[in-house]
Amino acid sequence: MILSTIFFIFTPFLILAACQRYRFLNKIGAIVLAYIIGVLAGNSSLFPENIHKLQDLMTMITIPLAIPLMLFSTNLKQLSRLAKPALISLGIGIVSVTIMIVTGHWIFRDYITEPHKISGLMVGVFTGGTPNLASLKLILDADDTMYLITHSADMIIGVFYLLFLVTVGKKVFSFLLGIKYTPSAEINKREENLESAPYKGIFKRTILVRLIQLIILAIALVGLSILIALLFNENARMAVIMLSLTTLSLLAAMLPRVNKTPKTFEAGMYFVLIFSVVVASMGDINNLVISALPVVYYAAWTVAGSLILQVIFSRLLRLDADTLMITSTALICSPPFVPMVAGALQNRKIVVPGLSIGIIGYALGNYLGYIIAMTLR
Repeated sequence: MILSTIFFIFTPFLILAACQRYRFLNKIGAIVLAYIIGVLAGNSSLFPENIHKLQDLMTMITIPLAIPLMLFSTNLKQLSRLAKPALISLGIGIVSVTIMIVTGHWIFRDYITEPHKISGLMVGVFTGGTPNLASLKLILDADDTMYLITHSADMIIGVFYLLFLVTVGKKVFSFLLGIKYTPSAEINKREENLESAPYKGIFKRTILVRLIQLIILAIALVGLSILIALLFNENARMAVIMLSLTTLSLLAAMLPRVNKTPKTFEAGMYFVLIFSVVVASMGDINNLVISALPVVYYAAWTVAGSLILQVIFSRLLRLDADTLMITSTALICSPPFVPMVAGALQNRKIVVPGLSIGIIGYALGNYLGYIIAMTLR
C-alpha cells in the first residue's frame, strides 16, 4: 500500500519533468499522460487487490485541496476590465454551450447511463476545464468510468477542434463575420507574462513557504466547508462541500496576499494530476470502450453546435472572428491553449482577454454544471 501511495503521488512529478524535457510529450499534455499511465497501471497486476480504499481516499482528498489553490489566483476584478466585445462573447459562449448540452441530453439520454450527470460533467469541462470536471465528479457522485469517458470524449473532440482552429479557422470565421479585431486601451497597456516552464522556481524557499501557508489555508477552507455541509441533508453534503469550497476560495482570492502568491495554480494542478492518475487506475478498459461512443457523439454535438450558435450570435452582435475563436478556445479547450491559438492567429493582443475568459470559466464551471445536472435529473 505504501508503494502504491508513492506511485500515485510521485508519478505526476515524473510526468511534468518529462514534459519539460521532451517537447513531443509536452504537446501530448500532462493530463493525457496521467490518464494513459493510470489506465495501464490499473489494468495490470501492479496494485494489490485491496487498493480501492486508498484510491477512494486519494480522490476525496486531492480535488478539495486543488480547488482552493487553483482559484486563489483568480482576480474577479478582471471581469470589469474585459473589453465589451470579449464580455459579450463570454456570455454568448456560455449560453451556446448550455443550449447544446441541454438539447443533446434529450437526444442521447437513451444511450447513456445517468445522462444528467454526463450533462453536468460536460457543462463543467466545456465552460471551465479539467479541474471543474474533477470537482463535478465528486459533486454529482459520478462513477470513475463515467468521468473517464467524459474526459476522453472531450480530449478526442478537442484535438480535432483545435486542429480546425489553428489551420483554417481564421479564414472561415473572418469570411463569416468580416469584422477586424480591435484591442481595448486596457489590453494595449498590459503585457502578459507567459511562462514556458510554469513549475520552474516552485521550490524556491520564499515561494515554497508561501505555498505551504496557502495549502494550510486550503485545508482550513475544506474544514469550514465540511462544517457548513453538516447543516444539510446527507445526500446533499458532497455538493454543498464542493460549492461552498468554490465560493470560499473565490472570497479568499480577493485578499491581495492570497491572490498575489505565485505558483498557487500550478500547485493545485499537481493535485489534479494525482487525481487523474488515481481515477484512471480505477477505470476498466472494456467498459470505457463499450460506453464511450455515445458520449463522443454527445461531445461532438455540443462543440459543433455551440460553435454554430456562437457564429450566429456574433454575426448579429457584430463581433470579430478573433474574439469568437479565443473565447471558444478558452471555454471548450481551456486557458492553456489560448496562447497557441493566439499564435496561429498572429494576434498576441487577444491572449489577455482569452486567459481572463478561461479563468472566469473555471470560477463558474462548478455552479453551472451542478445547476444543469439537477435541472435535467
